[in-house]
Amino acid sequence: MLKLILQALFSALRSRQALVLENAALRHQIDVLQRNCNRPGLRWRDRAFWDVLSCLWTDWRRSLYIVKPDWKPSQIWRSFLTNHAKDIVSIDFFTVPTATFRVLYVFLVLDNARRKIIHFNVTTNPTAIWTDQQIVEAFPWDTAPKYLIRDRDGIYGSRFTRRVTALGIKQIPTARRSPWQNPYVERVIGSIRRECLDHVIILNERHLRRVLRDYLDYYHRSRTHLGLEKDCPVSRPIELPESGDIHAEPVLGVLHHRYTRRAA
Repeated sequence: MLKLILQALFSALRSRQALVLENAALRHQIDVLQRNCNRPGLRWRDRAFWDVLSCLWTDWRRSLYIVKPDWKPSQIWRSFLTNHAKDIVSIDFFTVPTATFRVLYVFLVLDNARRKIIHFNVTTNPTAIWTDQQIVEAFPWDTAPKYLIRDRDGIYGSRFTRRVTALGIKQIPTARRSPWQNPYVERVIGSIRRECLDHVIILNERHLRRVLRDYLDYYHRSRTHLGLEKDCPVSRPIELPESGDIHAEPVLGVLHHRYTRRAA
């Protein structure tokens, strides 16, 4: 009986706390919307408020209205990605385990316009110095883009920021826990896993680089994209039936094939 009473009391206290936190969340959003500006935005203290709230209250998303992904901010973000695609590159890391249980880190630089992987490299120890050097190697001379989209990983610190700024690139960090804001590079990483690495046992760094080079050759020259009107990142001409019969060229063993027409 005592146990039931204590459970009921705890439940009531927890409900009271949730109500107080929900009211605080709603009041904060009203305060943001009432600011004297045409397009009220979130300041650093607003973000700090929601960071603390998310630690105290597991249902905090239920009372979040002004920046929900299906509302105007996401529409503005998608428009930005579409309208400025030719000026945007995306970067990200992903991990690959080896046969000896080591973890390798792969760094990608993606051209959003043509879905082309401009640069990649592999390391066992991704440091800030190593990462900013990859940016330099990806954009020699005057080839730097206007915008760079990345997540908020700690490796992109002050050193990385100075290097990117020196190249004339404007960084656009995505929101925390929002991979949907960097969709192109996230989709490429998923494709690399599903179409290549999930079917191969990686032995070491050298092996991974070779496998990725072979896959990226297929990805750039043979793999079509709906976003590119079924063209490849490296555009290929349409081959008419009179060009000859269809021939299949194996890629990565027989994991994929490149199809071309050849005269008999």
